[in-house]
Amino acid sequence: MKIYKWMLLILVIVFTACKSETKDKTEDGVNVVIEKNDIKIIGKEISYDTDSTLMRGYISHNEALEGKRPGILVVHEWWGHDEFAREKADELAELGYVALAVDMYGQGKQAQHPDEAMEFSSNVMKNFDTAKQRFMAAMQALKADKNVDPDNISAIGFCFGGSVALAMANSGVDLDAVAVFHSGLGLPVMPTEDIKTKLLIQNGAEDKMITDEQEKEFKAQLDAVNADYEYIAYEGVMHSFTNKDADSLAKKYDLPLAYDEEVATKSWEKMTNFLEDIYSN
Repeated sequence: MKIYKWMLLILVIVFTACKSETKDKTEDGVNVVIEKNDIKIIGKEISYDTDSTLMRGYISHNEALEGKRPGILVVHEWWGHDEFAREKADELAELGYVALAVDMYGQGKQAQHPDEAMEFSSNVMKNFDTAKQRFMAAMQALKADKNVDPDNISAIGFCFGGSVALAMANSGVDLDAVAVFHSGLGLPVMPTEDIKTKLLIQNGAEDKMITDEQEKEFKAQLDAVNADYEYIAYEGVMHSFTNKDADSLAKKYDLPLAYDEEVATKSWEKMTNFLEDIYSN
């Protein structure tokens, strides 16, 4: 793999020390974020097809960088392809990657209520062949981008998206790494000897969306196939801890969610280091 470590380190320092941005939304769906020191993040809405469904995604990269870079798939929460997923794609672009916020529901549709979100996410997870087809279509769209090194592809996911990313890794999809946040563990495909992906799983110890038995069983199956993984359970932390809207959603719908700013930052830094270690070798 190419050496990216110096590039990522410089970008992290620049963005931490002096971030000043402007955003312009153009009519063709291009979102331009201009940073100091000639760093320019560009995000663009894209469409890509499966056999039966049009998918609507969002791809982001740093235009100031030259050469091909690793590509990262960002899989959304159960609400659907939304601004949260796009923001994470932009943040990955700031780190020097090309990131695609994928669409797992089709047509970019978003749930307006937890019942609808449960319906959408359950339909995907109950039809794994369809889910895999949609994930692979997103991967091919990412690999086709002129800025992407198609041999260096990873994925991150949040909540439902974490379950999707883990299930894809478990099924043997060729991903260098998968990093997930407050992910479900009751997956349609559990770890098998086909897994070749390095995993970083970061959940809340007080996450009511997963059970102690699910966590125990998932770890046992990873161990049984000698998977390369790290599982972190943050004490006192609940589901959806990375999402700033979690508290308002919890109040509105009486859901066991809570944003945790400290752990959101800490877990993102953990993921940053995880990917850096992989792509600096």
